[in-house]
Parts: sequence; structure tokens; C-alpha cells
Amino acid sequence: MTEPFIIDAHLDLAMNALEWNRDLTRPITEIRAAEMGLKDKAGRGGGTVCLPEMRRGGIGLAVVTQIAKVKTQGFNPASVWQSPEQAWAMTQGQLAWYRALEEAGEIRFVSSKENLAQHLATWENGKSTAIGCILSLEGADSLITLSHLERAYRDGLRAVGPSHYGPGIYAGGTDSTGGFTAKGRELLTEMRRLGMILDVTHLTDEGFWEALKIYSGPIWASHHNCRALTPHQRQLSDEQIRALIERDAVIGAALDGWMLVPDWVRGKTTPDLRGLRLERVIEHVDHICQLAGNSLHVGLGSDLDGGFGKEQSPSDLETVADVRRLPELIRQRGGSEEDARNFAHGNFLRFLQRALP
Repeated sequence: MTEPFIIDAHLDLAMNALEWNRDLTRPITEIRAAEMGLKDKAGRGGGTVCLPEMRRGGIGLAVVTQIAKVKTQGFNPASVWQSPEQAWAMTQGQLAWYRALEEAGEIRFVSSKENLAQHLATWENGKSTAIGCILSLEGADSLITLSHLERAYRDGLRAVGPSHYGPGIYAGGTDSTGGFTAKGRELLTEMRRLGMILDVTHLTDEGFWEALKIYSGPIWASHHNCRALTPHQRQLSDEQIRALIERDAVIGAALDGWMLVPDWVRGKTTPDLRGLRLERVIEHVDHICQLAGNSLHVGLGSDLDGGFGKEQSPSDLETVADVRRLPELIRQRGGSEEDARNFAHGNFLRFLQRALP
């Protein structure tokens, strides 16, 4: 692929459209203006993601999510519902929104090697501005039964992260303990039968190691940073990073402030106060490269629309389009052209060329 071409391995586009009521086909200035005065969610009026800005930044392919968690006692993050049936309905609404965007020519679903090759060809020769989208499920609580996973696979779902925040139906997630439930182990078996990608993001440490032991299919960490630089269970330890490298996984760097610098307090810490800039992202990327001895396991999983906006993003990032600066920052740090391309799209592209049906 020619430059610029960026793969972003984690964006919550449908959540923003349906729960935040954002028309992501509009310019970012219009989206922000429409939210002035709203206080229902953190990040109102400061969103950084929309389809025009993705195109401006050269993001030609993205892993986009369906997300709907079932409520568990003590954990009430975004996208929480009272029952699996409600959560399933929400994911189906999200799917319908993606389909509507596809019909409008805004996006193109990518669910096979053939789709991927076709999309890359049309993007490279300038015949299409539709952004390629690979569908991922963030947290599996919405799967009422394992037969719903096969239904979702037929609808184009290609990756699953079994957990999100807190205890889950299938596995424990961030800020909780415990590995996979019995249903979760059955989920991994069914995912392997279907040939799906396992996303280890948000798993507990117990769940992480259990997943690597049980799952023999393709594995990635779509949006994760390094625990050595930002101590928290949400980040990957060096031991976990080495294990992912051994499995030929790719780790997507996330741009959420609390995942980039230590001791971030949501709602109080600011990017300017902590001096958070895009260079910090490259420090996490470089840490993984040093452990690997190469640049073959890093990429971008920005999560820039994951429930926050400019108030929790690097201070020199105005919109998602600014991720196009990251490959140049790799070069400035001493990386080669190949290193920069590997991060921008090469590693996730090679992974997908292997993993997609």
C-alpha cells in the first residue's frame, strides 16, 4: 500500500452513533457544535472521530465494534443493559447502522481475504472513499447463546473480545478478577470452530493466560498499552507482551490518556497538566519493539471514540486525522521506513491476510 494508509484496529463508531447520537458522516465541527451545553457524558463537545476526519487522516481500514454489556453489580460502564436479550438487540441496531452506512457508500464491510484485496485495490487507485470496516464484538455478554455467535459470524463478525469492564457472562474484564466461566470456555471452542480472531483486550490476567492456553486460533490485542510504562491491570505486562509475540499477535496502541501516563484521574487530570503528547504513544510502541527485537507486532488501536474526547487525548491531537503523524514520529525516534509502515498498516494487514476466511 502507498502512503498514507492507516489501519485503526479499534473504533466504537456504532456506539457513538446510537448512544451518543452522533452523525459521524458530518464534519467534526458540526458534531461538536450540536453537543454544546450537553453534560450527560464526559467528552461532549470534544469528540475527535468522524468519517471525514478518518479519510483525511488516511484511515482506510478500521476494526469497528458492536458493544453492549449486561449489568453486573458494582460495575456500570458505558453500554450497559439489564439482560442479554436487550444487549443483543442493541448490537443488532448497531449492525443495522453499519449496513445503512454501507448502502450509502460511506463504508465497506471487509469479512474475507477477497473483500480485503478488493478494498485495498479500490482505495489505492482512488476509485472509492468508502472506509473498510472489519466487525468486532467488544465484550460477549450480548451473545444470548452460542448459536447467536454463529448468526453474528454469518452477518460478518470476525473478532470477539470476550470481556469488557467488570465481571462478565463469559469472562472477567478490566478491574475485576477471575478467568473464563464454563460458558466462556465453550465460547472459545465455538470461536475456533468458526475461525474467528480472539481479542485479548480487557481480559483479566487470569483470563489472558487461560485464553492463550485454550485458544489455538489467531489472537490480537486490539487496543492495549504497556504496564511497564503505565502500571494498571488494563495494560499488558512484559510477560504478556512476550507471550503475544510468540503467538505472532499484533498489539494496537491506544490513545486514551489514562492508558498512556500513570496516575491519571478521569475528570481531573488534563493532557496539558501531564504534558501528554503523541510522542508518549511512540514510547509504548517502542517498548513493545524492544521486547520483540523488531517492529512486527505493533499497530494502532486508537479507541479515540471510546467514551472520551479531547479532554483525555494527547494535547497535540485535534482529531483522529492526526494519527497520520505517528509513523513520522517513529521515524524521528530512529525507526526505519519499514518500521513506520509496519506500524501504520503492515502488521495488521499481514495478520488479516492470514486470519480472514
